[in-house]
Amino acid sequence: MSVAGDSETVTRKIEGRVLFGRPSRSWYTGWRERLWRVVGGVSVRTKILGIVLGLVALLGLVVTFQVRAMLIHVLRDQLQQASLSVSHDVAARSTDLVLINDLYALNRLLQDTQQHNLDIRYLFVLDREGQVLAHTFGTGFPLTLLDANYVADGNSSNLRPLQTEEGLIWDSAVPIFGGRAGIARVGLHEEGLWRTVNTITAQIILSILLLSVGGVAAAYGLMWLLTRPILDLAAATARVGAGDYSPQVGRWANDEVGDLTEAFNAMVARLAQAEEERSERERIRQFYLARIIHAQEEERQRIAREMHEETGQALASMMVGLRNVDEAPSADETRERLQLLRQVLATTLERVRRLAFELRPSVLDDLGLVPALRRYGQEYEARFGIQTEVQAVGWDGHRLGPAMETAIYRIVQEAMTNAAKYARCHHVSVLLQVRDEQLSVIVEDDGIGFDVHRVLSAEARQTKLGLYGMQERAELVGGRLDIESQPGMGTTIYLRTPMLGDLLAQPALGA
Repeated sequence: MSVAGDSETVTRKIEGRVLFGRPSRSWYTGWRERLWRVVGGVSVRTKILGIVLGLVALLGLVVTFQVRAMLIHVLRDQLQQASLSVSHDVAARSTDLVLINDLYALNRLLQDTQQHNLDIRYLFVLDREGQVLAHTFGTGFPLTLLDANYVADGNSSNLRPLQTEEGLIWDSAVPIFGGRAGIARVGLHEEGLWRTVNTITAQIILSILLLSVGGVAAAYGLMWLLTRPILDLAAATARVGAGDYSPQVGRWANDEVGDLTEAFNAMVARLAQAEEERSERERIRQFYLARIIHAQEEERQRIAREMHEETGQALASMMVGLRNVDEAPSADETRERLQLLRQVLATTLERVRRLAFELRPSVLDDLGLVPALRRYGQEYEARFGIQTEVQAVGWDGHRLGPAMETAIYRIVQEAMTNAAKYARCHHVSVLLQVRDEQLSVIVEDDGIGFDVHRVLSAEARQTKLGLYGMQERAELVGGRLDIESQPGMGTTIYLRTPMLGDLLAQPALGA
């Protein structure tokens, strides 16, 4: 570079410094001053409006993009998991249908599954040779799907995205019966995913617009900020008055309004707790009311069955006997038939008395649980010829509450009746023991026993009587019923329930 050129450059720098002073600092100061003149030239409302709208717009954009991205990721992950879950469910439920070759039921299973899940685009089941057994395509099965997904072995599943004309579909393949019965394939499309994402995005944008409108209103109502705590308290009070105890008003300042806010929040918390306790009591009341009604209906069914099977048949026999008496050819024959009728009548009367005793034995109300069970044990032994023993330990001549006495009596009665009907036993023992504020009842027989799990499952599905009813009665008094039995080993029934204040002070007469 020449000396003349260097001189011109130095001269220009010197001239610039003389004309403009310090150029960098001067430019910054001038920009700041011009900006301040522009900002200072508008009203305070405009300043606040600009800040509010700018922050809302920036926050809205950031939140919208982040929420949309996270929502797509989460929903897509859920869709993949749902595809695998539905495939495993279809594979498990179709195992028996494939093995017995029930194609109609298999098709119904696939149709029902698709109807209950709007995201399912298709379902189909392949046998182990790769032949289609059932599918949900109405017009025809697309053969290109057969090779679109596979499972490597009989113990694994595979999930694969398929790009179709309808969009992305997540295809899952799950082996049936370890791959020995075939493969279940399920395809879930992303239409619902994008519909949800777009709906939520639209809602977020709408919320941002509403927030912008709110910001404008706030900018033109600065004085409203001074009364906002009062407005919040009024709105929260209205919600509490409508039965919503969730609002909590934030404390804005440590003044009288802040103290009022704290007192209001404490009041709402106490009201919410009281409402929760009331709801819980109501729920418990409804629960036990339903159980009581259920137990009453069970008892009515049992009485109606016994009236029909025993008393009804006996009365029908008496009607036939009376007709035979009327048609007797001689006085001796008439007396003989009348004697038979007396025997039938005596038997029927005894059955009615026994039914009345089983319905509500008066000794249970008059003397208490232990005397009632001993009385029932005597009648049980006389009726069925089974040696019966009833013992009470730690009882000390006290009474239980009526509800608990009735429930325990019915449980023991049902257990002994089952032993007489099904156990083919020779001895039944009943033990009642009170220890550490807990009542234990043990009913044991030396009969043939049974498979507890099978019998309980059958009764729960079909009649809900018998052993299942005993369990329900135990739950009504807060107890637990356990049944131990094996074929050929007899049966033992354990009932354990806390006394919970039900042990009354007055002694039972004759206990």
